[in-house]
Amino acid sequence: MNIARKGVDLSPYDQFTIEQWALLRADEPMTLTGDDIKRLRALNDPISIDEAEKVYLPLTRLLSFYVEAVQGLHQAAANFLGKKGANHTPFIIGVSGSVAVGKSTTARIIHALMQRWPSSPKVDLVTTDGFLFSNKELEARGLMERKGFPESYDRHRFIEFLSEVKSGRRNLSVPLYSHLIYDVLDDGEVIIDQPDILIVEGLNILQPGELPDDGSPITFASDYLDFSIYIDADEGDLRQWFVDRFFRLRDTAFADPDSFFHQFSKLSEAEAKDMATGVWKTINLPNLVQNILPTRGRADLILTKRQDHTIGNVALRKL
Repeated sequence: MNIARKGVDLSPYDQFTIEQWALLRADEPMTLTGDDIKRLRALNDPISIDEAEKVYLPLTRLLSFYVEAVQGLHQAAANFLGKKGANHTPFIIGVSGSVAVGKSTTARIIHALMQRWPSSPKVDLVTTDGFLFSNKELEARGLMERKGFPESYDRHRFIEFLSEVKSGRRNLSVPLYSHLIYDVLDDGEVIIDQPDILIVEGLNILQPGELPDDGSPITFASDYLDFSIYIDADEGDLRQWFVDRFFRLRDTAFADPDSFFHQFSKLSEAEAKDMATGVWKTINLPNLVQNILPTRGRADLILTKRQDHTIGNVALRKL
């Protein structure tokens, strides 16, 4: 039976233009400066202080309501169970989207704004890059050409980390990833110690993962997220941003002799474009289509970017 009726909105999201969304800032003060935004934005993400005010101030205002509500729910459950003085459960925010879409910028700006809330919460930020298998392990598994795909991550370790964060475990070690050497650092780590809020940024954090054949219970990374954000853009724009970023890196980071990509610093313009386009078509695009894009509909908030990298539309999941 067809239950759709003319004029009935069956979308799970409320849609906002950037102008409508900006009004939801209300009287939230801007605590970042233009210099802060320049420091926080990624290499090829030209976000301005004006856009930060229109997009991220309303978003962090919304998040403040969510955090308060979830903490109240946890306290109510603790009261019911008679657990007086129980540690509050950290609020976890996930930021997902394609390569080159601007996940890092979004995560860093949210992190900076939330740290400056009047309540001064402890806010930590981690990326899933640290949970990639080492290059040595990827080579042993025949996965070097699929780096960034779900199977290239130690998903068990990542989910175990999220579970421990939620349970209030202290001094959790997260591996560090170096984009310079294109590998997980053997002696690098960041310590996460009972944050009030944890922001997790990565390609595949909303993906369900593989189901077991024996029907045994399984948990996914998204089970631990209290709020999730997906950054969306047209594939053609993503491809161009990736190529543009490759050129910027060729002229900067690739010039470092210690860089894994130093061998590409001397490529001609035509060779660099061919290589970047080839990487996009053979690695990043299949990963986007097969693994990342299908998770968009699982997000609580979708930020859709225009060709100039600015956000033009916001979709918020209905409660």
